Amino acid sequence: MVNYKDLGLVNTREMFAKAIKGGYAIPAFNFNNMEQLQAIVQAAVETKSPVILQVSKGARNYANQTLLRYMAEGAVEFAKELGCAHPEIVLHLDHGDSFELCKSCVDMGFSSVMIDGSHLPYDENVALTKKVVEYAHKYDVTVEGELGVLAGVEDEVCAEHHTYTKPEEVVDFVTKTGCDSLAISIGTSHGAYKFKPEQCTVDPKTGRLVPPPLAFDVLDGVMKELPGFPIVLHGSSSVPQEYVEMINQYGGKLDAAIGIPEDELRKAAKSAVCKINIDSDSRLAMTAAIRKVFAEKPAEFDPRKYLGPARDEMKKLYMHKIINVLGSNDKLSC
Repeated sequence: MVNYKDLGLVNTREMFAKAIKGGYAIPAFNFNNMEQLQAIVQAAVETKSPVILQVSKGARNYANQTLLRYMAEGAVEFAKELGCAHPEIVLHLDHGDSFELCKSCVDMGFSSVMIDGSHLPYDENVALTKKVVEYAHKYDVTVEGELGVLAGVEDEVCAEHHTYTKPEEVVDFVTKTGCDSLAISIGTSHGAYKFKPEQCTVDPKTGRLVPPPLAFDVLDGVMKELPGFPIVLHGSSSVPQEYVEMINQYGGKLDAAIGIPEDELRKAAKSAVCKINIDSDSRLAMTAAIRKVFAEKPAEFDPRKYLGPARDEMKKLYMHKIINVLGSNDKLSC
């Protein structure tokens, strides 16, 4: 058994309470390798932001659970080395799909886990989430549940259609499960292809596709039923078009990749939405930077020469999200 506190990590309970009171959201950045982790920690320290390091089931298998434990501990020490004496870093399981996986993560030092039973019948989702909560809370690990289904594809999470969260169900769900935060569905979507072209309108000035607005009426309904309760948005990458264009310019093929407008995420971050998940945007930034190096320097084969620029581009992206979208900058004294 590895206790997350021994790794220098924190859970989300106090972090979310501060975010709701302060009208900002905590960045939840997924990572798969060292360069992403370095960029996340550097961005968080330089902006004085708390941060959630997210790991999907697939990423955990890719990294190896033992290495991941030491990477998380290393992230805390790296933050201190960069000048933040008291970093607030969470290691969170994203989209856990079974009790066994969540238990394993708790046992290996995760400070927060998500159990995603949203694809199950309501009563089964409640039962599964409650079982995870009862185990995790023994070790002061916080638990995120989910109501409503997000469309899209990301790692092992796949759904063709979304189902909005029903506000009338949230009180019952939270009361019966005891979960610490709730992921809801209001129109965000996983992956870089969040919307079909026919769902969008065309901006006459730029010619770019504009996605349909998020269902803030659903969010308002949830907040009315659960005042002050921590709400989470998944699938919230904005799919920056400059990265899409750069990838395509240097040999890639991303057609009609569309994300969530940042102004809508800013609006959500000022509400009870205190955690916003971002994954695809950093993948795009990394891929764009690597493709640029390969195109301009085809003889290059030193990984540091293309992963270094990719790390720098991701750091720039993370800092932009923290400052201009989520508003979590300058929330730590460090």
